[in-house]
Amino acid sequence: MLGDFATQHLSVAIRGVAAERGVGVELLDVDYDQIEQQTVDPSSELFEFHPDFVVVARCVEKLHAEYASMEIEARAGLAECRYAEVEETWKRILSSSAATVLELNYAVVDDRIFGDYANSVIGSFLSQGRRLNTLLMEGAAQNPGVLIIDVEQIQARMGRETFSEPKLYLSSRIPFSLDGICEVASSVVSSVQARLGAIKKCIVCDLDNTLWGGVVSEDGVAGIQIGELGAGPAFTELQIWLKLLRERGVLLAVCSKNDDSIAREPFERNPEMVLSLDDFAMFVANWEDKASNIRVIQQTLNIGMDSIVFIDDNPFERNLVREMLPEVTVPELPDDPSLYLPFLQELNLFATAAYSREDANRTSQYIAEGRRRESESSFADYGEYLDSLDMVAGCLPFDDFHAPRIAQLTQRSNQFNLRTVRYGEDEVRALSTDPDAITRYFTLRDRFGDSGLVSVVILRHRGEKSLFIDSWLMSCRVLKRGLEDFVMNEIVSAAREAGAERVIGEYRPTLKNAMVKPLYEKMGFSRVGKDVDSELWELEVDKYSERATYIERG
Repeated sequence: MLGDFATQHLSVAIRGVAAERGVGVELLDVDYDQIEQQTVDPSSELFEFHPDFVVVARCVEKLHAEYASMEIEARAGLAECRYAEVEETWKRILSSSAATVLELNYAVVDDRIFGDYANSVIGSFLSQGRRLNTLLMEGAAQNPGVLIIDVEQIQARMGRETFSEPKLYLSSRIPFSLDGICEVASSVVSSVQARLGAIKKCIVCDLDNTLWGGVVSEDGVAGIQIGELGAGPAFTELQIWLKLLRERGVLLAVCSKNDDSIAREPFERNPEMVLSLDDFAMFVANWEDKASNIRVIQQTLNIGMDSIVFIDDNPFERNLVREMLPEVTVPELPDDPSLYLPFLQELNLFATAAYSREDANRTSQYIAEGRRRESESSFADYGEYLDSLDMVAGCLPFDDFHAPRIAQLTQRSNQFNLRTVRYGEDEVRALSTDPDAITRYFTLRDRFGDSGLVSVVILRHRGEKSLFIDSWLMSCRVLKRGLEDFVMNEIVSAAREAGAERVIGEYRPTLKNAMVKPLYEKMGFSRVGKDVDSELWELEVDKYSERATYIERG
């Protein structure tokens, strides 16, 4: 934790929020106003700590004091000047550590020197503060090792009088109120969780009085509240938000107690609906209990229970799911539908640390997976089913274009992930030109659709004759199709090209990757070491026999 103000209370709040969410945190809170000193010296207390994340917290009060001390003519350059300093800090941290930088932006305030005319004066503090936050946002987009903690938005939600406490800053140099500190801490921990892959992947939605007002079986398709009818605008806004999340890559699913045909009617016949049937990765409407149906959704989509959020207006259904599926997040929706959306937005459940072009296609990929499962049921022999898919895989070195998706996959993959090492986009791009690394990404398509980039391998030279598997991970969407055999063949091929005599693999157990524990043994490796935290495996390249697959190389 680095700050130009007293950060002790923020550090305590971060520890508390992290503990509440089950995130283990070891936090170093360096002395007050030591940002430059700690980042300039590679042997500083900060870098000796070997942090995974560095929180850089600067307050608007210090920024305003700097503004006031500048010559009037120079004030129009405050934003660019301060951003240059901030960016230099980022570069020092990123070059001397493997940490992700979490930079707080500024709770911009109008000092009322110009009144509303401040919006027309480039050199006003209001204008410069807004400009600086824009530069921070643009800079983070160009520096993937940096995430912005949006203090400006937190203040906007809470209101300045609630977010800050002037007496607290004057007496203790703490710029936020106690409530404000808690909200900032919550955002910091959410960003950490997102970076570590602990993200929500799916929203399971009830229908009646959740996605629309009323009960479709009683009110009819034309009688439900959506669009401009009754409470309709509240449900319309909720559907717009859900559609935007879907386009960002969050899966939507329906879990409704209803006849399937009746539940689908509003999406097929009501022109006011924002969401369509194509927006849902799964649609489950029957009279089974909702906990059982959510299990079906989870198993079909092959995602973790802890990655699911369930929204339902009915308290009974919410409590049932909480009791039977405690890993599922079940928000306690307000009684008033007009409050659904602001309540859900306030929870910030869908924070992410990466975004790629493939995210918009995720729903269609899961729909294609459903068709594969239907096809599978028609085959008595699983090998015949795999052969019928006509699978084609691509295998290429890392490149700049695919860096966002590669980084995203390292951050999100938890089940098929042998070491669970996370990489940012900048680190991925660096690997693509690193002479000591061999990189491969894998794509997969079949007759049902294109799954996109689904697997990543990073090999590192270890001595003259060995390659170490730094990372081997794969999307859970393509499990049980034999892609791991195809990838193993490519790993050995890369080893032979590099003149390596052996390939060394490591398995680091986590709470979620038990499925890959036997992988190296299955691939012909021999275990050469074991301790509490890891297992080491070794494969002699010349003894490897290529594994049979149902996948062609494209």
